[in-house]
Amino acid sequence: MGMDIYSDYYNFNEGMHGWTVDFSDYPSGSEDSIGYELQFSHTALPDNLAPQKGVMISGNNHSDDLFMYMKKKITGLPANTLFTVIFQVELASNAPTGAVGAGGAPGESVFLKAGASTIEPKKVVDQEHYVLNIDKGNQLDSGEDVITLGHIGVAPNTTGYTLITRSNIAMNSRFYAQTNSKGELWLIVGTDSGFEGITTVYYTEFNFVFSSAK
Repeated sequence: MGMDIYSDYYNFNEGMHGWTVDFSDYPSGSEDSIGYELQFSHTALPDNLAPQKGVMISGNNHSDDLFMYMKKKITGLPANTLFTVIFQVELASNAPTGAVGAGGAPGESVFLKAGASTIEPKKVVDQEHYVLNIDKGNQLDSGEDVITLGHIGVAPNTTGYTLITRSNIAMNSRFYAQTNSKGELWLIVGTDSGFEGITTVYYTEFNFVFSSAK
């Protein structure tokens, strides 16, 4: 038994590399995206980490479980093949651990997630809310298509931005995804928030490793 291994690596210092950003799990009224202060940009990291650049994503979670995510379609994998996927995500966060906030902690109640799906992840309207059309689970819980990599908390009492790395190897969690007949998969990385306040993160590197038993 051998293994076929494919890897996919992105460093956001140079640009977005075809990744796009969207948001779900918030009310679908036109004023809600303003009230939730949803924004993103490819920009320099905060001063202590500059001039490195990353993808800044920010939102103010008023009561739901605001999901802020990036997605990209990848091609060129073997068709109709079941892969074990390892996700490793580096991001800058300023959410302290051990802090108390409305609804939940700013660090431990904001969960970093990653996944892979043959269906393009999209927000759809359901009962006047935007929800994700794939199963991402809810807050701490993983879903069929998305796995929890941990939370975004850094050291206690920290207010400055710190680079952290999260992976499902560290969580000892296996994730499986099967490619379609064209050898494609949609990748998704995002934060699922139980903290009723503003979360702003900067994604700097994504690393994905796909392994299939031959």
